[in-house]
Amino acid sequence: MLNASTLTNTELIDLWLHGKSTNTVDGYRRYATRFFTSVGNKPMQDITLMDFQLWQMSLKSSDNSQRVAIGAIKSLFSFAKQLGVVSANLGVLVKSPKAKNRLAERILTQEEVHLLINSTTNGRDRTLVRLLYFAGLRVSELCALKWRDLKARGDGGQITVFGKGDKTRTVLVGAGVWRDIQELKDNAKKDDPVFVSAKGGHLCRSMVFHIVKNAAYRAGLEGNVSPHWLRHSHASHSLDRGAPIHLLQKTLGHSSVAITEMYLHARPTDSSGLYLPDDE
Repeated sequence: MLNASTLTNTELIDLWLHGKSTNTVDGYRRYATRFFTSVGNKPMQDITLMDFQLWQMSLKSSDNSQRVAIGAIKSLFSFAKQLGVVSANLGVLVKSPKAKNRLAERILTQEEVHLLINSTTNGRDRTLVRLLYFAGLRVSELCALKWRDLKARGDGGQITVFGKGDKTRTVLVGAGVWRDIQELKDNAKKDDPVFVSAKGGHLCRSMVFHIVKNAAYRAGLEGNVSPHWLRHSHASHSLDRGAPIHLLQKTLGHSSVAITEMYLHARPTDSSGLYLPDDE
């Protein structure tokens, strides 16, 4: 039987991260380790609100990075409270910094998406970028794809995606993207990766970032363009062309339509200022 009072910090972290995705585990473990180091490796139950606040004040990264770090530790405290390791959740008393919503800056125009696609250097990379955009996939979802996850549907195809929160969804792609994907198959078996690394396994996240950034550089696009910008662009362009918001929610795998609605606010189609006379 679990005795919460005798758990070490390392054991607590392991329990907290159990079942989470590899990327979440790597990031959250790093934040938790740094947090415990900053408080002198005190047992969780001995950490005070002042400890938490002093750690927060020591964060020197951007507001967005600080929010992620603070969110991770707040999650850890919430878990510790549920487990009975601490009697009170100090995380509820700690506020994360506010930041400007920069989503609109991360949405490419359709012309920029085409430039990005056409600036790739080979067929695999071009198909990779096209799939990120046309299917709205997360990087981890794209990297994990196996040929068994793909199935023909008419002239196009469907892709079974195992995504965030251990949720499975199905995404349809058109004939052009489907043909591009099929050209990569060669003699691959059903359990082989769709996007193959130089060593023969699944392409890693960092390589996908590298491919997109290099293509963006060649295309002359400004900003720190990443694969997720293509997902943002998919969402915005789909809504611009009349896609129902609930359909977009299902395609992107959002847990709530409220998350999907942020794209409506990022690029509105109307504004009260447009109703005012402009004589210039």
